[in-house]
Amino acid sequence: MKLFRNLIIASTLAVASVSALADNVTTYTIDPTHTQVYFSWNHVGFSNPGAVFRDVTGQIKGNHDHPEKSSVEVTIPVKSVDSFVPLLNEHLVNSGDYFKTADFPTITFRSTGIRDIQQKKRHFTLLGDLTVNGITRAVKLQAKANTVGPHPFYDNAAAAGFQATTTIRRSDFGMGKYAPIVGDDLTVTITVEAIESQAYQKALDKQAAAAKSAQ
Repeated sequence: MKLFRNLIIASTLAVASVSALADNVTTYTIDPTHTQVYFSWNHVGFSNPGAVFRDVTGQIKGNHDHPEKSSVEVTIPVKSVDSFVPLLNEHLVNSGDYFKTADFPTITFRSTGIRDIQQKKRHFTLLGDLTVNGITRAVKLQAKANTVGPHPFYDNAAAAGFQATTTIRRSDFGMGKYAPIVGDDLTVTITVEAIESQAYQKALDKQAAAAKSAQ
């Protein structure tokens, strides 16, 4: 009986020790109203126009004890692209020359690793798989954490903000029309704002309730 009791005590202490050592992980929801993916290209050597994806959703799992274990998943509807030129928007989305929207309506990014973390400068390299037109390629983003801390507009809920840049070849994703006369390289600039997931959902529910009561 005494041996059995000692085993229970030892097991309880072991579980408590593991819990105490568990990583401090926060799940954040990306806020599409303050997140954008902007990309630009060279146009026949004369200019460098660009476009933005306005509807970016996803989730970040931030591991505060071991940042290299953090991860991110992003989904972007192709139809949310805005080149600031309506005719070009129509061509990008519906012509099939670039995005094959009917067959592949979304773009996705899933991280595969984080490297070269510089704690003081908040810089790091984000590795991941980018899928466009059903084609997946490994990409590398140079990223920076802007701020990680309480958000004043979400009742001081935990929040995180990031910047990232990369360069990709559009022809790698089946979008090589007019290259190289129109630049094949796309310069991508990303800004992300993400809120702790429960707090973000609470804010959405509050907005929905307010809109309903106003009807």
